[in-house]
This record gives sequence, C-alpha cells and structure tokens, in this order.
Amino acid sequence: MSKKEMPMTPSIRLIKAKGASFAVHEYDYEEKGGTRQTAIELKVQEHQVIKTLVFECEEYPLLVLMHGDKEVSTKELARVIGVKKVEAMTADGAMKQTG
Repeated sequence: MSKKEMPMTPSIRLIKAKGASFAVHEYDYEEKGGTRQTAIELKVQEHQVIKTLVFECEEYPLLVLMHGDKEVSTKELARVIGVKKVEAMTADGAMKQTG
C-alpha cells in the first residue's frame, strides 16, 4: 500500500523548513462547516479549534487568531487598536495577504 501524500501548503512548507514537529489531520471539507465541523472531525471541543480571521483597516491588514466558538466585534476591535473602522477582508484580499 502506498503512503498517502501530505498536502503541501505555504504553512506546511515553512513548518518543515524550520524543522518543527507537526501532524497533519485531514478530513473532508464541508462548505460553511466552519470550526464546528472541524471540531467534530477532529473529535475536540470547538473552543480548542483556533481560527484565523483576516481584517483590514485604512492603515493595515490585521490577522486575528481566536477560539473557534468565539466571535469578533469589529467595532470593539477598531476601538482597541485606535482606528475608525475595521472590516473583514474579502476572500481575494485575504489570499493576496496570506498566500
């Protein structure tokens, strides 16, 4: 039996280049499944799943890492970082920023 090939993403390339140990946990993608579906597939609580959200303000892009069962208030985020407005970045914009 042949060994299944590991998916190769920019993140995995970086982790491998740095020599960090990691494990890949693959599962079938479900459209709009979000962190709830990830938690079910990995058999963990949704709070243990970390999601990456990409936002933007007039000054710069923002990455927010947070527990899967939590939400971001863009108004509160803007207040905390001292800007007028924060918005979720478009999927194309996020891909351009993060690769």
